[in-house]
Amino acid sequence: MATSLLKTSPLSVRTKLLHQTSLSLYNTSHGFYEEEVKKKLQQFPGGNVDLQKEDNGIGILTLNNPSKMNAFSGVMMLQLLEKVIELENWTEGKGLIVRGAKNNFCSGSDLNAVKGLANPEDGMALCMFMQNTLTRFMRLPLISVALVQGWALGGGAEFTTACDFRLMTPEGKIRFVHKEMGIIPSWGGTTRLVEIIGSRQALKVLSGALKLDSKNALNIGMVEEVLQSSDEAKSLEEAQEWLRQFIQGPPEVIRALKKSVSSGRELYLEEALQNERDLLGTVWGGPANLEAIAKKGKFNK
Repeated sequence: MATSLLKTSPLSVRTKLLHQTSLSLYNTSHGFYEEEVKKKLQQFPGGNVDLQKEDNGIGILTLNNPSKMNAFSGVMMLQLLEKVIELENWTEGKGLIVRGAKNNFCSGSDLNAVKGLANPEDGMALCMFMQNTLTRFMRLPLISVALVQGWALGGGAEFTTACDFRLMTPEGKIRFVHKEMGIIPSWGGTTRLVEIIGSRQALKVLSGALKLDSKNALNIGMVEEVLQSSDEAKSLEEAQEWLRQFIQGPPEVIRALKKSVSSGRELYLEEALQNERDLLGTVWGGPANLEAIAKKGKFNK
């Protein structure tokens, strides 16, 4: 068994998807025609998705549509995909903070887009488009954290689950309001929520029986920490400081670490082990490794 694991074997489809993050979960064989979906989404303007890349390797992704509590317009959904592709190619990146403008995270989909895409075929196409985008986001080789200020509703709540971690301000609230809209989460939120808090707690949250204010979210493990400040600028500073503990070191090591964790989550055991081996080959004997070996001891506290 050990010998077989060490042999180079053909990559499975799942492993290829993980390695090649630009590949979509869905394609024409699933009835998904991406260019057609993009044309429809382009018809619903409003807001922006902004990306700021700092010299310290932290990116700040801001959902900017404050007049609608940062709801996703069709154009913003397209911009999110563009920013994810940009982040996939940011080789100096190590961490990412996702936030909303003006002290709200995101209120889900803009109702103008929802009304314009009301038939089942359009709903399925939008589901596949956003699942593709948020799965690529989740696989980014960056350690990500959602900064939940104010409301994270519907699709906004789903977006928080695509991040590695979540932080909340004291007044923050997360609500999966899909049931009240006569639907279920469709951007991958249910699947990821079960992974984060377990099936029993997920049922409570999705049914609305458990309301996620900052205290409840912390108690069930939905968020890592409740920040001290509710001020937009100060809470962002707190989030940046919190994230720094995870990104000390060179980008190639941090990125390989995140990729390895992603493979452990998504792949079968043998595939994950082989992927871990391949990732090790990208850093073993590299500059950071050789520098660490040259220092006094194995661990410097």
